[in-house]
Formats: sequence, C-alpha cells, structure tokens
Amino acid sequence: MPVKKRTVKKELPVYPVLLAGGSGSRLWPISRELFPKQLVNLVGDDSLIQNTIKRLSPVLRPDDVRIVCGEDHFFEIGRHLEALHISSDDKVISEPCGRNTAPAILLAVLEILKKEKDVIILIFPSDHVISDVEKFQKNLKTTITLANAEYIVTFGVKPDYPETGYGYIEGAKKIKGGARTIKRFIEKPDEKTAETYLRAGNFFWNSGMFAFKASIILREYRTHEPAMLKSMQNMVSKNNVTLKNYEKLPDKSIDYAIMEHTKRGVVLPVDFGWSDIGSWKSLYDFLPKEEDDNVTEGDVILQNTRGCFIRGDNRLVVANDLENIVIVETPDTVFVSDLEKSKNVKAIVQDLKKQGRKEYKSHLTVYRPWGTYTILEESSMSKIKRIVVYPGAKLSLQMHYHRSEHWIVAQGTAKITNGDQVIILKENESTFVPKANRHRLENPGRIPLHIIEVQMGHYLEEDDIVRYDDDFGRK
Repeated sequence: MPVKKRTVKKELPVYPVLLAGGSGSRLWPISRELFPKQLVNLVGDDSLIQNTIKRLSPVLRPDDVRIVCGEDHFFEIGRHLEALHISSDDKVISEPCGRNTAPAILLAVLEILKKEKDVIILIFPSDHVISDVEKFQKNLKTTITLANAEYIVTFGVKPDYPETGYGYIEGAKKIKGGARTIKRFIEKPDEKTAETYLRAGNFFWNSGMFAFKASIILREYRTHEPAMLKSMQNMVSKNNVTLKNYEKLPDKSIDYAIMEHTKRGVVLPVDFGWSDIGSWKSLYDFLPKEEDDNVTEGDVILQNTRGCFIRGDNRLVVANDLENIVIVETPDTVFVSDLEKSKNVKAIVQDLKKQGRKEYKSHLTVYRPWGTYTILEESSMSKIKRIVVYPGAKLSLQMHYHRSEHWIVAQGTAKITNGDQVIILKENESTFVPKANRHRLENPGRIPLHIIEVQMGHYLEEDDIVRYDDDFGRK
C-alpha cells in the first residue's frame, strides 16, 4: 500500500508595517508638524522609529519593514532607516494626506501584495515605547501563530491604573495562546468607569498594534469597506496614489472600519511595559527617575525641585523651588506647564496655527531631501542661514526676483551654478548671487557641505522662489 506523502505547509513571509503619520502635538515644542515625535530621540540615542525597528529583531527581519508616512517625512524616515544600515528602497510608503489608520493600513497591504501572493502583516505605531523587549518578542511569536490561524489579532495592554486617555477593549471567551475573543471596543472612559474596568480584569488598553493575514484583512475590507477597497486598489494598481484621489477616502480608524465589525477579531492580553508617549507626563512616567523624582536632559541645574521633567536643548536651564512642572527648551521656544496638565499643549498648538505662527510647524532647523537649513538670525531686511548639503545631493535650480544671496563655504566643497557660470568653492571661499540670477548649490564631495547663507532684500518669503526643477534635477 503506497504511503501518502505528508504535505508541509510553507510558512508565509512576515512583514512588519510601521505607521508613522501624525504630528504628535502633545509633545510640542520638540514634536512639530515637519519633524514629529517619531523622528525625535526621546528615549535613548535613537529616534522612536529606530527604537521600534530595533526591537523587532530577531523575531522579525528589519529588512522586511515597511513604513507608512506623510510626504513631508518621506526622505527623513529613509535616512533614519539608512542610519540603521537598512536600505530605504521600497520600504517607505507615503500618503498624500492623512486619512487615519484604515486607509494607511490598506495602502501598505496592497503595496506589499504587489510582490507577494499572501503574507502575515504586523502593524505597529512608530511612536510607542516598550520596556520589556524580551516579553514583547515572545508575544510577537504568539500573534504570528494566531494570524496564521486566520484570526485578526490586536494587542491589549493589561491596565495597571485607571487611565482615562486610552481606548479600551473588552475581552470575552478565552481561546488558544491566551487570547480572547473581542466583545467590544470602548472610547476613552471617565475615571470612575476606568476604575471598574481595572477591577473587572477583562478590559485592556487599546495599543493600536495588530497582526493578520493579508488575504484575511482584504476579505474584511471587501465586506465592511468595499468602496474604500475599490478606490485604493484602483490607485495602487495604476500607481496613481495622488492627493486628488486620496483625500476622497473616508477618514476612518481601523477599529471603526474593520475591528468593530469583524467576527475574526481577538485580543491578546500583554504586559511588556508599554506606553504610547502621548504627552510629556507619559514620557516622564516611562523614563527612569533621578534624585527627588526628577527627569532631566541637557544642561540642567536644580535646586529644591522635585517631580519635574526638564529638558534643555542648547542653553542652561535652572529650576528653583518647583514641583510637578515640565520645562522644555528649544532654540526658538520655551514651554512651561503643570506636568499633569501638559497634554493641554495641543490646544496651544492649534492656536499657534490659527495665528499663522511658524513655531507650530517647524523648528529653526528644517530637514529637506538634500540636507538641512538652520535660521541663525532674521529681520525684515535680512536672513542668515546655515545650510548643510549631504554628499552627492543638490538643491533645485532656482531664482529670486526680490532678494540676493551671499554664500560662504564653512566646510567641504561646493559646486555652484551662478547665472551662466559653474564654479567650485572650497572652505573660506565665497560667491555673491544677484537678484534674478539662476543658481544652484551642490555637494560633489564625500563629507557634508556647510554653507553660511546671507539673504538681503525686501522680500524674503519662500514664494519668492522660481524653481526650474526639483531637488533631484527633474524638470
């Protein structure tokens, strides 16, 4: 009698997808629209997005990571990947505008399925922190097993106090792996309700982390969000993910669009020291405390001060006789608040935006595809910048009607187009760019190029620029 060959199921590839949208306005003034918290070194020497990638290894391959972000952050996120020796090619997926997590996740799934027949996908917000990485990685393995069994898994963090700033998930029947079926999702409760959840033992903080098969989640979109799926498939298949098309998508979270309706949802209770770093208070709570329960960073001197979070940038910060206060100093802003109420800074950021203040949007140092520029001094008639151009990079070919520019090379070698001339300048050499002259700055060298730029004129705004191509020479 012939022996039947046992068929071995081939394991599906596993792709981690990081969601890196949002501006993190509750962590202003460090986190700003053009440089949000996921790009900032808030815990240790790495940015939050780099920390998120590092803790996936060795369970998941960092080379398989995909990151969904806004267009303004595309190049800087790529550089954060390269700093970890991970090629950024095809790994950063940009949205023309933010439309919440349901479209962002769907976009990532469809982009991955251009190359794969089916995969396991794990979703991680890129701005969270975890203290027990070993326990986290053990939970990753469990979620992959559950996803292979065609469950849609969400991580539910076991609460250790009645938090009112998080959404909750009520777990029901226990299944394998310690997971529970999902009874319901709950919006942020008041303190009394949160206390009852804590005592009940089957309510968990909604972490925003998920695991599922791509084929299974697409089936759920087809059932519960068919219009969104059809629109996104049309955009992705035609490589036509444009602002005009994307902004028509509904602004929905994955919870509201899929998880509240699916029959396949399960919650895996976890306890690995998780925080979403949603405010200065939550960052204070996560970080180790110094003497008198203070957390400090930078050049800080304290006297008779306790329970405070104080972060300096490039100036000495001295605090005297304070308690439960947050002080955050940046080159252009100082934020001071009661620590418990520091999350209310979000309303201040909205006011700054209404007033047209640039501090809500960018720091004095602005990151561009070609490098950075820092505003050193500014008046109605002049502006002084420090420009750093990465090796091999160049700015767009441009011209200004209302201002002239003087460039002085402080470090490196500059290749400069100035009218009909192309010249090479080295350290301590300079050139003058008159009004209405076409000009371009390039770095042909192997080290960063540092330029001091002095702008003079009656009109110094960005819309004075006439561009002939972009920062890659494309017309």
